Amino acid sequence: MNIDILLSFALATSALAISPGPDNIYVLVQSIANGKSYGIATVCGLITGCIIHTSLLAFGVSAIIASNEKLFFGIKLLGAIYLIYLAYLVFKSDASLSFDSDNVPKKSLKQLFIQGFFMNVLNPKVIIFFLAFFPGFLFSDSMSTVIQFYILGGIFMLVSFIIFVSIALLAGNIKTYTMTHKNSGLVLKWLQIVVFVGIAVFILL
Repeated sequence: MNIDILLSFALATSALAISPGPDNIYVLVQSIANGKSYGIATVCGLITGCIIHTSLLAFGVSAIIASNEKLFFGIKLLGAIYLIYLAYLVFKSDASLSFDSDNVPKKSLKQLFIQGFFMNVLNPKVIIFFLAFFPGFLFSDSMSTVIQFYILGGIFMLVSFIIFVSIALLAGNIKTYTMTHKNSGLVLKWLQIVVFVGIAVFILL
């Protein structure tokens, strides 16, 4: 077992979770508009949805690895290209951050949990991202790839949960900070670019 690879995976996951994206922005807006508990309910739904994607990845890609190593390398290569493409999209995007919470409808904690779950499960981009991200971080030559993918999924969910809950708890402070520090959006934009390109290079090497 290569612990360094697991630590690299946890670090990459942390950077991704901190970087602005649809999920953590939604958590932030819910927390600002309705309160911290509503943001946390959304987080729980989003993270629970990751179990489905991890299972699809674990059993699907593990079968590919068992049958064809060259095809598995092709998956990793396409994954690296996809991550570089994501970096390009971020580069072309606006660096400004917007947390408009004035027209956010009030929903119950259960409704937000369910909505967070289906936001994750029904988003095809999530499974594509998992497919691009996870295979490059397999960390053992002797352990079952199914188990490895579940361990990676568990680390991804734990790290993302901790950071997303922190975002929910610190929502007011985060909004104030980004409003008073105009360059924060630009810094986070370049953080995303560096992380996507860094992971792509790691996978290829």
